[in-house]
Amino acid sequence: MTTHPFLSPHDPDKFHEECGVFGVYGTEDAAALTALGLHALQHRGQEAAGIVSYDGKRFHPHRAMGLVGDIFGDSEVIRTMPGDSAIGHNRYSTAGETVLRNVQPLYADYSFGGLALAHNGNLTNARQLRRELVRTGSLFQSTMDTEVIQHLIATSRESRLLDRFIAALRAIDGAYSLVALSRRKLIGARDPLGVRPLVLGQLGDAWILASETCALDIIGASYVRDIEPGELIVIDEDGLHSHHPSPPVRKRLCIFEYIYFARPDSDVDGTNVYEARKAIGAELARESSVEADLVIPVPDSGVPAAIGYAAEAGIPFELGLIRNHYVGRTFIEPTDEIRHLGVRLKHNANRGQLKGKRVVLVDDSIVRGTTSKKIVEMVRAAGASEVHVRISSPPTRSPCFYGIDTPEASELLASNHDVEEIRKLISADSLAYISMDGLYRAMGEHGRDNDAPQYCDACFSGEYPIALTDFTDGDNVSQMSLLAELA
Repeated sequence: MTTHPFLSPHDPDKFHEECGVFGVYGTEDAAALTALGLHALQHRGQEAAGIVSYDGKRFHPHRAMGLVGDIFGDSEVIRTMPGDSAIGHNRYSTAGETVLRNVQPLYADYSFGGLALAHNGNLTNARQLRRELVRTGSLFQSTMDTEVIQHLIATSRESRLLDRFIAALRAIDGAYSLVALSRRKLIGARDPLGVRPLVLGQLGDAWILASETCALDIIGASYVRDIEPGELIVIDEDGLHSHHPSPPVRKRLCIFEYIYFARPDSDVDGTNVYEARKAIGAELARESSVEADLVIPVPDSGVPAAIGYAAEAGIPFELGLIRNHYVGRTFIEPTDEIRHLGVRLKHNANRGQLKGKRVVLVDDSIVRGTTSKKIVEMVRAAGASEVHVRISSPPTRSPCFYGIDTPEASELLASNHDVEEIRKLISADSLAYISMDGLYRAMGEHGRDNDAPQYCDACFSGEYPIALTDFTDGDNVSQMSLLAELA
């Protein structure tokens, strides 16, 4: 994540998803539909976006830095991308530089024809595979782990594209949702544990693949089902074909999809995200209620959990913080004085609601703690008599290596401080996180099955369900430092 040389409104004290993917096969204006789908998935990546379409004769790529609306809002751009099939990608980098050569979808000409590829997630053996590929003659054009998949497909001795793709999937470790486009096929794949989401939709006779169901809604497509963990979907003129190249294992969807990443109007693996967040908030209230006059969220991600908390606790819900939704990608030169005020670019206290009140402040997570401290100070300055912070996730103690931008463990506040120490650091009157068992109960489980956890919760538990082949010390190596040598 890049926060310099300008002050960015994209909170450096939050986790960020790496990207979103979208694909369509079998309808006119495929590129336009893909642009709309990417617009719905903008929350999953704001650094860059790209689309590759195919018109039966040629592939038409367009990639650029910036937001989807800025890149594809011009109808002239869309008109340069004809065809009835396309794939697209929103980027938020966790591996590789933020430069145009790393913007997806990646496109290459193979012996069997062109292939475009887009990837959400991170490969945990990318460095090892890349070294082997370079040693045998592969030439890399980007610093992304996604390009490793391209080269595995290119160097496969299999003759059919499907078999090449399967061979590549069997070689990689990590969390991923993939969409790929060839001359005749749209391909989708999800990692064996299903850490990253991918859904299947239909629009008339056309098929759609997307990271979330909200991308189906924006184009009027119907939800068909989630792609299963370990499933490979091939869509061509003969219809849809499902393959399972990996043996079945217990799925481990990233639980942070429900806490923060996914849009609240999406359904992820059959569960509505908004309802899940409300349930988490209600469980948080049952675990850590406190006498108060108001429950207020840190908008926008804290809103559903705060609604659930307020309803369960019987305390009025109010918008005590107002978010400015119109902050651009960059603002002004970040002098020390201006950087100190950065949180006010996004949030301002609603003094009329807060003055003299005991407040429960609900947020989804505390990462470094810098933003939490400033927001608590802001609420106090607006006249609140007490500020009780409640967090709708357990303490974040470990970095993620599966496609989420996280700091090293040394920068994670909960990795080095207990709850009472964090409370003092953010100057709250009280602080409580939802427990791990409480989080699982909110998701409809009896609690966390410690012998066979139902989700990927490595950022809380430190238990990584996929081998970290490229990482010698999972507690101290960041994703950026891992691939820095590849730049």
